[in-house]
Amino acid sequence: MKRGFYTIMAAQFFSSLADNALFVAAVELLKTSGAPKWQPAALVPMFALFYVVLAPFVGAYADARPKGNVMFASNAIKVIGCLMMLFGSHPLLAYAIVGLGAAAYSPAKYGILTELLPASQLVKANGWIEGLTISSIILGVLLGGQLVGRSVSHLLLSFDFPIINTGIDTPPEAAISALIFLYVIAAWFNTRIPDTGVEMRPMPRNKLELLPDFWYCNAALWRDKLGQISLSTTTLFWGVSGNLRYIVLAWSAAALGYSTTQASSLVGVVAIGTAAGAVLASMRMRLHHAPRVIPLGIAMGLLIILMNYINNVWVAAPFLILLGGLGGFLVVPMNALLQHRGHNLMGAGRSIAVQNFNEQACILGLGAFYTLSTAKGLSAFGAITAFGIVVASFMWLIQRWHKNNCVKYKEQLDHLLSIARSDTHH
Repeated sequence: MKRGFYTIMAAQFFSSLADNALFVAAVELLKTSGAPKWQPAALVPMFALFYVVLAPFVGAYADARPKGNVMFASNAIKVIGCLMMLFGSHPLLAYAIVGLGAAAYSPAKYGILTELLPASQLVKANGWIEGLTISSIILGVLLGGQLVGRSVSHLLLSFDFPIINTGIDTPPEAAISALIFLYVIAAWFNTRIPDTGVEMRPMPRNKLELLPDFWYCNAALWRDKLGQISLSTTTLFWGVSGNLRYIVLAWSAAALGYSTTQASSLVGVVAIGTAAGAVLASMRMRLHHAPRVIPLGIAMGLLIILMNYINNVWVAAPFLILLGGLGGFLVVPMNALLQHRGHNLMGAGRSIAVQNFNEQACILGLGAFYTLSTAKGLSAFGAITAFGIVVASFMWLIQRWHKNNCVKYKEQLDHLLSIARSDTHH
């Protein structure tokens, strides 16, 4: 691997680490400020908001400028969001600004790999990114939990600047202040990313010209008989995973009486299970067998409901590893099938943009549903039950959809899966 690759990985790790720690700090900030119960749940859809709104544009923006510069600017936007959170803006608005930075960051971090590395190293490079992302989720949530905990926050708050009154007086504010330094470290690594020498593709003067092509690609993937099944499955999976961080925090407080610091460790447990499931799927599953994992999505929805009956951490930990493991085993073959169909239909870059849009829209939709359930007075247990029923029901509908496709378009599906089988063997 080239030297610049490891610089990119370092920048990605620190930025993602701060993102996940900031989520925990923002939850604690809202809880300690006496915000209504629905507002911490609303953090998830607010973070996804700009991913959805800007989906047709961020990819083109990343291609129009050196991607190291785009990543630097994205981290600067995240810092602005943190400062807004510290100095008077509503945490939901400030967290949406952090999401804006993340939305701009995503296509740049993947796109630069194709510019820097030969095609023969892309699978290995993506493995590095996914491994570091999972590591940053686990460590970031744990870090956030520790930063808002009594011992670390007391240490942070003991620092005093002469003359200057920072106005930082609470544990979550101290945590957010510390996380700004992680974003600064990530931004410094961004400045060390080498110029790849690839010619920039300027954005059109009329930015609305980007919309028709994006919607055409989106429609093409949804019309494809395998693309629609893999896209709907991965979309629902990421919608669940994106909201599961907060659901586990809320459930831990209600069922186990855990503080945010204690509950953050259980969120990390889910990520460990997801990583284990993903590794197992990569060893056991083949591309043309991907549709066989759809029933695991139904099982995930039912397991979410069963969380309500657990009140012992020694049962909860292995249960959450199982829940994460099912998700990891489900998403790896389906994601590979989706990338395969997307590459054949429209090219990898455009298919990733479509995939990001649909996944973040699902996070936004399911997050809004969970938030609304909480706002209407449902307890954490009731909201979790409703969430699990929705997930299991939609996965059942996707299963029926695929079976119906198999009846109507058997020859076409067999042909597409045979192509996937031959590509795997080559």
